[in-house]
Amino acid sequence: MSILTTNTIILNAEVTDKFEAIRLAGQLLVDAGHVPPAYIEKMIEREGVSSTYLGGGLAMPHGTNDSKALIKSTGISVVVLANEVEFGGEPARLVIGLAAVGDEHLELLSSLAVLVSDEDDMERILNASSKEDLLRIFEEGME
Repeated sequence: MSILTTNTIILNAEVTDKFEAIRLAGQLLVDAGHVPPAYIEKMIEREGVSSTYLGGGLAMPHGTNDSKALIKSTGISVVVLANEVEFGGEPARLVIGLAAVGDEHLELLSSLAVLVSDEDDMERILNASSKEDLLRIFEEGME
């Protein structure tokens, strides 16, 4: 099972708030078989503890520490929003849902951080014309 596929990508998603964005990102992880539906509520709970906004228009929602046992396999979902939504008082247009087994999230977070910290790559991500294009950007950036 791949960490990211076209099935775990949504482009130009229209949401009204961060919770709708988190549910969308979480549902992609559920549909791909990485986590059960209960993980989505743990993602919402985690956002209530502290914002998962990382800067530069990126939020990376994930479950609480006690939800690790729910994760079946490591995966990410990518939701590019049509409009910005507020995460912890900051505007986000890219929401990456994260579910990682064991310590795999550390390497994954590092790779993702490098990719989205590059302004040109972030611009390419936000303006990707297809799921395939977006997947290619992530595959190149996370090698």
